[in-house]
Amino acid sequence: MKDRKQKRNYTYRSMRDERALGVYWYDRLWCLLRPVLIGVASLVVVIGILTAAWNRVYDTFLAPPEPDSGEQVIFQVESGQSLTRVANNLEAAGLIRSHTVFKYYCDFAGLGQKLQVGTYTLSPGMPFTEIADLLTRGDGNPLVRNITLIPGWTLEEFAAYLVKCGALEDTAEFLEKCRTGTDYSDYYYVADVLATKDAAKRKYVLEGYLAPNTYEVYTSATADDIIRKLLSQTERAFPADWQDRAQELGYTMDEMLTLASLIEKEAKKDDFARVSAVFHNRLKQNIKLGSDVTIHYITGVRKMSLSQSDLQVDSPYNTYLYAGLPVGPICAPSTDAIQAALYPDETYLAENYLYFCAKDPESGELHFSRTLEEHNQAVAIYAPLWKQYDESRGIE
Repeated sequence: MKDRKQKRNYTYRSMRDERALGVYWYDRLWCLLRPVLIGVASLVVVIGILTAAWNRVYDTFLAPPEPDSGEQVIFQVESGQSLTRVANNLEAAGLIRSHTVFKYYCDFAGLGQKLQVGTYTLSPGMPFTEIADLLTRGDGNPLVRNITLIPGWTLEEFAAYLVKCGALEDTAEFLEKCRTGTDYSDYYYVADVLATKDAAKRKYVLEGYLAPNTYEVYTSATADDIIRKLLSQTERAFPADWQDRAQELGYTMDEMLTLASLIEKEAKKDDFARVSAVFHNRLKQNIKLGSDVTIHYITGVRKMSLSQSDLQVDSPYNTYLYAGLPVGPICAPSTDAIQAALYPDETYLAENYLYFCAKDPESGELHFSRTLEEHNQAVAIYAPLWKQYDESRGIE
């Protein structure tokens, strides 16, 4: 009897303990799942709110005004219009929902300064990003083009380039205006050239006065427009302090441009100042410059080995026949060449270097000498290379 009672008590306690354990396991699981379920529910609510907010923002500011529209609208961006003006006009034309959003997008994407003048076919169904991209790519009919005058180019080379790139139909008008220069006497430096006694002897009055650089010009620009565009930069390429320096050396602006043009043609940039020193030393001692590049300018042929007939051609540009500087510049000099003309190498000046010649024609490296004897020795070494170079190019 006692054993049965003890067994019932044990069974009761075991069931109570199992129920207690069951409740504890359920509570523990709920404690774990409750914050997760709350978090998931909260996230769903937040996503719902954000989605609703985004849809509202998109529909209000970002969506095309008429997403399903195929209507075509002619829209024009005119010269001088700011990004703000273009954005306002787009909104007024019903092509975007918000001029502010469009403007901020273009600024953020770096497109603000890239809008192209032109006439565009747009649609109220186009996304504003597509419209921005189209306005920065242009309408295929640009109003402007870039032209480049390379340092060392002659006016004839530049004229041929202008025809090749479509800026001019032919070279005739451009070269004639450059030859006389009379239409540009309102530029004081051109007026100074025209006032010299040798102006009529120049091949082109404006040779050396069109500043080398890259310029943006209208596609409708005439020869006169292009000349004036480049002439207007000449004073920037030869500023007032350089004019003072030229006067200090006893030369005019025109003479320094002429010297710089010889330097530009004779050497690479690293040798500009040394070549300048040689020319300055020869000018001071009234020794003929004997510059091959002046012969090249006369004949139009670049030869490393000049013949006696080349050296004897009668021209005011021939520095083998006539002492001093040639009658005018022979190309468009770079600012580096102008600076070298004004500030020759002090060591080469002091040591009285009077000669230089080319080494390997391909490299452009020069050999400098103080005396005629040293120079003749260098010529004997390098002359065969010059002849080979001319022969390889079919020049006799």
